[in-house]
Amino acid sequence: MTVGSGDVPVLSTPRLIAWMEAATVQAAAPFTRTGETSVGTAVRIEHFRATPVGGRLEVIAEPPAAAAGGRLTFLLRVLDSSGELVAAGEIDRVIVDRRRFLARALGRDTHR
Repeated sequence: MTVGSGDVPVLSTPRLIAWMEAATVQAAAPFTRTGETSVGTAVRIEHFRATPVGGRLEVIAEPPAAAAGGRLTFLLRVLDSSGELVAAGEIDRVIVDRRRFLARALGRDTHR
């Protein structure tokens, strides 16, 4: 870990959420087809314990059984090296067509 929180050398909540979201990206891959990806739509996380910068964490993203209408809700847990719960929560993702999503995000209409 290399990102602290404020003026104390502990893992910041934004960095922790970024790692949790990265775990959901990997866990969502089996739900996507060629040309699709998933994007985050909501984050509900609680950060319970401070973790020193340089500590080791395990991020566990439990995928849903199925994608309901292209929507996925992942249950997440983050454990420190002693197995203590550092953070937990949910992250929602939605499956999208990669090209159309990027075109909209960049302000281009794909139907021209």
